[in-house]
Amino acid sequence: MGRLVTTIQDTARRIGLAWTPAHTSVAIVVIALAVGFLPFVKMGLVVNGVFLGAIIALGAVGLTLVYGILNFANIAHGDYMTMGAYTTLFIVGYLLPKVGVEGSGLGPFTFGYPLLIALPVAVAAISAGAVVVDMMVYRRLRDRGVNTVVVSMASLGVAIALRGLVQIIWGGDIERYPRETRQVFHLPMDVRVPPDAIFITTVAIILVVALYLVLDRTKMGKAMRATADNPDLALVSGIDTGSVVRWTWVMGAALAATAGILLAVYQAHLLPIMGWKFLIPLFAAVVLGGIGNPYGALVGAFVIGVTSEVSTQWINPSYKPAVAFAIMIGMLLVRPRGIFGGGRS
Repeated sequence: MGRLVTTIQDTARRIGLAWTPAHTSVAIVVIALAVGFLPFVKMGLVVNGVFLGAIIALGAVGLTLVYGILNFANIAHGDYMTMGAYTTLFIVGYLLPKVGVEGSGLGPFTFGYPLLIALPVAVAAISAGAVVVDMMVYRRLRDRGVNTVVVSMASLGVAIALRGLVQIIWGGDIERYPRETRQVFHLPMDVRVPPDAIFITTVAIILVVALYLVLDRTKMGKAMRATADNPDLALVSGIDTGSVVRWTWVMGAALAATAGILLAVYQAHLLPIMGWKFLIPLFAAVVLGGIGNPYGALVGAFVIGVTSEVSTQWINPSYKPAVAFAIMIGMLLVRPRGIFGGGRS
């Protein structure tokens, strides 16, 4: 266990997290609990929790990235997920067939290659839309110097408007991407892994690594971190904070839209409230890892994903959001700043 904790410490330091003795204590407790409960937990649920955690991670990292730069809780983040999923449905189910692009299946996956074409197009569309919403709503509020609580309430209005737009266009019925039934991979310990879950996790890993490289290795990433630490100082230092804000919305909305698309693939259906319902796990992951800390949100996402799935071994699956909410409340009571102290990127 000591070697594992040391490895975690070294990894945390490499990605810029301030590791303290308190973090070591938390890591030891979490590892001990995980090892202790392992004999009583179905490994299939743990694996499913990892796949769900990958989706939560994308949404949570995007949510905490927006908070880190703009300092407000974007309640519309979940509805950007919904818009991403439905925009992809529109492209796959309507636009691509109009130009003769159809696909019945792609290897072992339930979806065809049109989804791979639609995904980046939908993500780009939602990112552009997020920038437009910022210009029309949030930037005007910032220019007037309104309280961040007011901006959060404005994002609630944006969320309701986006959800209403989805219901006007597609209605409230369940929608599905074109899909085929595929066999799952059977692993030891009664673990069954759908190929779609492997695709979801791979996409999530690629995007998280790409975000790390952008934040850590690029000029814009350094400007974003400087703006998150002190916007006024960044501005007088010559950093184009307006450009930083735009790129923050692009990246945050892109992660949200991708998470929504992957969630639709994972659960095999779409609903107008799918992103809204997903907000609790997203906020729970952000609070657990430390508000404003993308790497903390990543850790929190997998904790929320695994614990939510494992809880279904003993409670009704419909109570999974309650489990995430309970973890969030517990963290606020024990460590209000989160596991990694609420540091920003």
